[in-house]
Amino acid sequence: MTLHARTAAGARRRTEALLLAFVVVITVGGHASVGLAMNGALPPNLSGFAVSMSLLALVGHLGVRRFAAYADPLILPLSLLLTGIGLVLLARLDQTYTQQFKNAAANAPGQLLWTVIGVAICLGMLALLRDHRLLQRYIYLTMAVALVLLIAPAFMPADTYGAKRWIYLGGMSLQPGEFVKIMIAVFFAGYLVVHRDSLALTGRRFLGMRLPPGRQLGPLVTVWVISLLVLVFERDLGTSLIFFGVFVVLLYVATERTSWIVCGLLMAAVGAFAVGSTEPHVKGRIAAWLEPMAIFLPPEQRPPGIVSDQSAQALFSFGSGGITGTGLGQGHPELIGFAARSDFILTTVGEELGLAGVMAVLLLYGLLVQRGLRMALGARDPFGKLLAVGLASALALQVFVVAGGVTGLIPLTGKALPFLAKGGSSLVANWIMIALLLRISDSAERQREADARAADPDQDRGPDRGPDQGPDQGRDPVTGSPPAPLSGSPAPVSGGASGWSSR
Repeated sequence: MTLHARTAAGARRRTEALLLAFVVVITVGGHASVGLAMNGALPPNLSGFAVSMSLLALVGHLGVRRFAAYADPLILPLSLLLTGIGLVLLARLDQTYTQQFKNAAANAPGQLLWTVIGVAICLGMLALLRDHRLLQRYIYLTMAVALVLLIAPAFMPADTYGAKRWIYLGGMSLQPGEFVKIMIAVFFAGYLVVHRDSLALTGRRFLGMRLPPGRQLGPLVTVWVISLLVLVFERDLGTSLIFFGVFVVLLYVATERTSWIVCGLLMAAVGAFAVGSTEPHVKGRIAAWLEPMAIFLPPEQRPPGIVSDQSAQALFSFGSGGITGTGLGQGHPELIGFAARSDFILTTVGEELGLAGVMAVLLLYGLLVQRGLRMALGARDPFGKLLAVGLASALALQVFVVAGGVTGLIPLTGKALPFLAKGGSSLVANWIMIALLLRISDSAERQREADARAADPDQDRGPDRGPDQGPDQGRDPVTGSPPAPLSGSPAPVSGGASGWSSR
């Protein structure tokens, strides 16, 4: 590593360390304010929480410094801040639920344990996966596993509100849809790298758009059918939207053809109308979305399918929060029921932190998505570009369907808000996504440094150094291979015949 490279990597990690220190201060301060507001005293576990957050920040920082020194310095702090806010909110909700409901269990300790597991898996992936392009070799195996996980919940019993999202193994449960969104991003990125030209350069023009030919519509129709099957047999609207949305976004990014977006939107509208008109569970959610206050009417006057007042209570929460909120610990999120700790945790933010708090949380998600798209622009290989776009799109779509559902913009989907809501499957899957984003960012920056050294070999030569910088001069620090020329991209790992260069 040259002097210039060490300086750049060190600056990134110092920025990350400073931001992580702010994350610890913000989350510990939030936990303390909850105790003061609700009990008039500091929480008894404040020191333990502070130590836990500090260790998570320290271990995460040291792991990224060791295994991904060039990675974007904002990704880890943003992820840990969202996770810490979720822990603070769950600890606040636990106090209310355990006081008012006899059988309610505390969820914050379990969520903290899953956070530790998620961060450990994230660092383990950074240590083992030294080049994200290795994933391109296994795209068909990845998709096969994803389909198995996607289909498995259809054979399981439905949960409380009718959807089938879980796999039950003994006393444990797994929500496979959280992992499938990552697998489909990996598969679609690898598939489109190889078949991009055939999808982009053929078709007929109609009304100013180049429509894809029928033969090339096959992948889109297949994914559309699978999404509808998930929606029909598992009644999981959120997973269907994310699954189909990620594919359409990646198609558009890979081919730059608006016709794919038009076809995707039309097919999504047709599928949603067909399933929403026939499937009772989905139809009930649409009815609750259209008339959330109808639950307060006499039973004989309610539209069919409305069985819960959660949508109405969520709107009341946002309304009572106003601009600045009632203050942490001063609201009544328990009126929403058990879902306040999962699907509707954003309503707690809206009620107790107000519109300002909701916008702050959404801006954190937006910044995390922006960093993913930014590293897609910086990646030199097509697979890395598409994978970063796919992961960022999956995160953005999930935040949209959850936030849109609880605010009444779209029907409820039942998905968990990433990092904030309780759920081990969601938390671990999101930290796996963060590991992949860190690896893509690190590889892209290493390649940029290698290209810069190849273009100007004298930039890092010190006064006592000769023209030879060592046996690794000019090689890719990730793969050990000579750097790719500036005008092109590295060949895909799987040997796909794609000539797509960086744009």
